[in-house]
Amino acid sequence: MADSISEQLADAVQNARNVPREMAEKLLIDVAGLCVAARRTDYARASLAGWEASGGCTAIGHSRTLDAAGAAFVNGTAAHGEDFDDTFEGGPVHAGAVIVPAVLAIAERNKIEGRDALRGIAVGAEVMCRASLVAPKLIHKAGFHPTAVLGAMGAAAAAATALRFSKHQFVNALGIAGSMAAGIIEYLAEGAWTKRMHPGWAAQSGIRAADLARAGFVGPRAVFEGTHGLFHGFARTADGDWDKLVGGFGERWVANSLAFKPYACGTMTQPYVDCARRLAQKGVRAEEVVEMVCEAAEGTVHRLWEPLADKQRPPNAYFAKFSQPYCIAAGFVLGHAGLEAFTEERVRDGRLRSLAAKVRYEIDPDNPYPDEFTGHVRARLKDGRTLEERQGHLRGGRNEPLSRADIEEKFRLNCAYGGWSAAQAERFLAFARQAFDSRTDLSPFRS
Repeated sequence: MADSISEQLADAVQNARNVPREMAEKLLIDVAGLCVAARRTDYARASLAGWEASGGCTAIGHSRTLDAAGAAFVNGTAAHGEDFDDTFEGGPVHAGAVIVPAVLAIAERNKIEGRDALRGIAVGAEVMCRASLVAPKLIHKAGFHPTAVLGAMGAAAAAATALRFSKHQFVNALGIAGSMAAGIIEYLAEGAWTKRMHPGWAAQSGIRAADLARAGFVGPRAVFEGTHGLFHGFARTADGDWDKLVGGFGERWVANSLAFKPYACGTMTQPYVDCARRLAQKGVRAEEVVEMVCEAAEGTVHRLWEPLADKQRPPNAYFAKFSQPYCIAAGFVLGHAGLEAFTEERVRDGRLRSLAAKVRYEIDPDNPYPDEFTGHVRARLKDGRTLEERQGHLRGGRNEPLSRADIEEKFRLNCAYGGWSAAQAERFLAFARQAFDSRTDLSPFRS
């Protein structure tokens, strides 16, 4: 029999070289800061309280320790909770919030070497990013969250790599994870919390799949491409571009281009916020605006623009993160779309609601989404003038990446928001710089 996609991946992982340490360190720093920022939120507390099993693994910023699956779940949920985590252009998927929590939990439980944790993070992120390119937009179109679905596969690959599985065990881990993948996007209707848990659930699923495979449980070889495989189930196709997943794997690291967000909201919204900020910097006041019209990719409308009346008046702070009108208004009025823009009090701000009600969209049939995330805002003013701003890429992404210093500063701000002292934040940064040189010990970061 010809090798399946999973078997090809297993061989590629064995031969992988030039593992991207800098990318892995950036992910570790960004994810940890987001865990701290979220540690006092209702959803983080509920995630912790709702997990029964205790153990020896760390939920960052919490005194209670959990089993490996529980730590991965809580950290993954916290890291993605404010939608401020990394993203992959072309997917989009959020790799860090799945893979880093999964590998940290495995590293603590199994006391693996730092170099194995590094390989686990690199391979897991690479699997997620590449898998998102196989059938672009189709998982979302089918009503599922790609991070949730592909995250289980990435986490299983990460755990299998970190634990140095044989080829047979690696293939079984992926095969088992395919039956654990899940995550619908109905959260969009009311701003429910379930998107927040998707990376955490995927992370713990990957660990459980790996544990079962190590114990001898058998999964399907053709879990990706099979007649009844993952892509048939979640993308309604088995005819994906499989070379995007396996071609050059372990030689050319596409995860090196992961984007780190400057704003705490939906990925495709970010360039629009930049455009709104630049319009405001021209001296335009919100009360001068008659309407704002934005060119939008058809593939983003059902998540970020419609139903338009609801998006213009978000019912809660989490819903607002996936409202283009609200985020554009925040960028224009507040000058940012950071964590402080998404509180329950802020989303009731009359200035933001008034401007958001004036924001609408037009479909741009030539928009390059999902290959590029672009922004556009055209404002018509009461004096008859029309002002317009465009942005052809995601700031923080491959065309304009955030520096290591930028990511560390974002980490410090997130830690301060979550109640860590400056000294504690610096201790974690020192840990991150050597995390892949020795065994992982997160015990100093449990409060």
